Amino acid sequence: MREKVRIFLQEQEINARIAQVAKQISEDYADREVHLICVLKGSVFFMCELAKRITVPVTMDFMSVSSYGSDTKSSGVVKIVKDLDEPLDGKDVLIVEDIVDSGRTLSYLIDILGKRNPRSLKLCTLLDKPDRRVTSVQVDYTCFDIPDEFVVGYGLDYAQKYRNLPFVGIVEFVGE
Repeated sequence: MREKVRIFLQEQEINARIAQVAKQISEDYADREVHLICVLKGSVFFMCELAKRITVPVTMDFMSVSSYGSDTKSSGVVKIVKDLDEPLDGKDVLIVEDIVDSGRTLSYLIDILGKRNPRSLKLCTLLDKPDRRVTSVQVDYTCFDIPDEFVVGYGLDYAQKYRNLPFVGIVEFVGE
């Protein structure tokens, strides 16, 4: 089988929504600094675009967590591949994720990061698939709720391909 990608969210639509979410974050964190935690690799595109539009001071750190491997569905086993470089004590932390699917990874991350004494801890995602949720997760900022489709682009991948697409597309598998 090979895959075909059908455009689901256009680049302009994504950028407009990121600007709206960044404005809300800037208002919510007025007179404070927000510490963004990028969940690698997929979230890096989204976090960069979001950070450029946030008007309050921003610091950043990066964390790599895996629960997919090369499959299209979460394995349910969460593994930290790269931990944070900076402590979270007293910081207003915003986890930036590309997609919230089952909720397992984010539930795990929120739990372990919450134990590191941040002043506050919130979650921002580009895409949310509430129909796939198996673990309850509080998503504070969502750009788009999407149906249960396998999506790529704008940082999201299938077997490490398609991250560089400037749009979000749905993967369709076709026979050869």
